[in-house]
Amino acid sequence: MLKPNSTSGDTTWFVHSRFGMFIHWGLYALPSRHEWVQSYERIAPSDYYERYFTRFNPHKYDPHRWALAARQAGMKYVVLTSKHHEGFCLWDSNYTEYKVTKSPYKKDLLGTFIDAFRKEGLRVGLYYSLIDWHHPEFPIDIFHPLRDHPEAEKLNQSRNIKIYSEYIYNQIEELLTQFDLDILWCDFSYPDREYKEFPGKGRADWQSEKLVEMIRRISPKIILNNRLDLSGAADIYTPEQVQPTEWVKVEGEPVVWEACQTFSGSWGYHRDEETWKSPGQLIRMLVNTVACGGNLLVNVGPTSLGTFDSRTYDALSVYQNWMELHSESIYGCTQSEFTAPQDCRLTQNGNKLYVHVYAWPFKFIHLEGLGGKISYARFLHDGSEVDIHMPRWELKQLDLHTKTQILSLPIKKPDVVVPVIELTLKK
Repeated sequence: MLKPNSTSGDTTWFVHSRFGMFIHWGLYALPSRHEWVQSYERIAPSDYYERYFTRFNPHKYDPHRWALAARQAGMKYVVLTSKHHEGFCLWDSNYTEYKVTKSPYKKDLLGTFIDAFRKEGLRVGLYYSLIDWHHPEFPIDIFHPLRDHPEAEKLNQSRNIKIYSEYIYNQIEELLTQFDLDILWCDFSYPDREYKEFPGKGRADWQSEKLVEMIRRISPKIILNNRLDLSGAADIYTPEQVQPTEWVKVEGEPVVWEACQTFSGSWGYHRDEETWKSPGQLIRMLVNTVACGGNLLVNVGPTSLGTFDSRTYDALSVYQNWMELHSESIYGCTQSEFTAPQDCRLTQNGNKLYVHVYAWPFKFIHLEGLGGKISYARFLHDGSEVDIHMPRWELKQLDLHTKTQILSLPIKKPDVVVPVIELTLKK
């Protein structure tokens, strides 16, 4: 099995947990048409402020209900957007007036959120956007809503990225000192994305080395992701909206990694978005990730009222129903040393090998390299035994190599989205 090098932050609990909830929440929940709506529709910061900040009042917000739903779905940690690209802050920051305590809601959201999730036994992280379309010192660039403004170049002349980088530093320091965090998820760098002679932004703009030094000093065990554009500083690597087919490597070496995915095609609440994943896709997404040695962070976009909509609860119930019966094949598991059979995925935890069956075969599963190595096999969903002893005449017809192990299956597929067979390996 592959084993990444040790990390600066404490990832020991992280690689055991394997499954977390991402939450994207901000002013963009009011327009309800993608978290990048301000950029996509070129909405000026002053107009965005007037239209949405002055109306943000999630009076039905109940973080305990969110936390319960996450725990019941089998999630072991959560990451919430404390500030997304729009610049709106969900806590009572001392460094801006563009914050939830100045909105009609008037109350801090992060403290109650963290308390609720910790009470349900989840680890807690915060996302912080390095981008800020509201801040007057953030230079206009390829993603800024004013990028096509006729006076964009003139507007940029009065903006100072060094002043803005101090704002980032102060706010991250504030988050780390005010809240007890397990993960800091910074987002994102784009140094090579020039637009109309406006440069992209990366480590020099964010003062990433200075940031990392401060983060490690205040929170030595915190897990830091890889989006500060600083080689070697990350504890985890975060492929987004793609599904790796092998263990993620950096410079040829395996790393601790986490795929971040959405239930639908948007991170923020999107009322009319219809590409919600099927139950099979949701479960396979989790299994595929763990089978390649990674974690899955799957996203929820709450409404402007502070609620999860019915589609979100439907998706979470898919995970709840499956994980109640099959979590042993996820928690503490990783990529297997053995080759997966056709239409299957393998995860492994010590001498326990888990066969996730994606397409139900007729009668048999062939396990190459496992002949004589299995002492017992059972389904996880009901604990029933799976036969590992085939009649000699069937074996003769198949003419299998002695190193191949056969599992004899019922003709009908069990009534679960993805059945899992647990194999106990001989010691």
